[in-house]
Amino acid sequence: MSAIYLETLINAGIQRVFDSARDIELHQKSTSKTHEKAIAGRTSGLIEENETVTWRAKHLGIYQNLMTKIISMEKPYQFTVVMLKGAFQSMHHQHLFKETEGKTLMIDIFEFESPLGIIGKLFNTVFLTHYLRTFLLERNEPIKVAAESSGAEK
Repeated sequence: MSAIYLETLINAGIQRVFDSARDIELHQKSTSKTHEKAIAGRTSGLIEENETVTWRAKHLGIYQNLMTKIISMEKPYQFTVVMLKGAFQSMHHQHLFKETEGKTLMIDIFEFESPLGIIGKLFNTVFLTHYLRTFLLERNEPIKVAAESSGAEK
């Protein structure tokens, strides 16, 4: 299984960052490059524990659907997303939030496994891990901007 670990320090309160990270509209805005859209399940507002959302997006030139579910949530400290249906063999994404000196440290632990055995592992090593790291970094920037925006509650 491949894994990506990211830390993003955000100058905003933990509840604001937590809510920004689970906001469906902000997710769609932050992934506009891949035309990501919520098409089933929770399609607006803040996703909650045990809810699903099906995303449709264009990755690697192909439109794909990914059905995910929030399997655990401890507000405002963590939520975990797993893939129910999609292109991966498996996908597990932990979102962790820690208060630190008046700011919030947002941590992503994204674990995934591609299908096709050794060919999938090679694809992960050569290409997919870098692609997904870049995607997550680009996704986190609008969360940071939204949470830090003027008038935001700390």
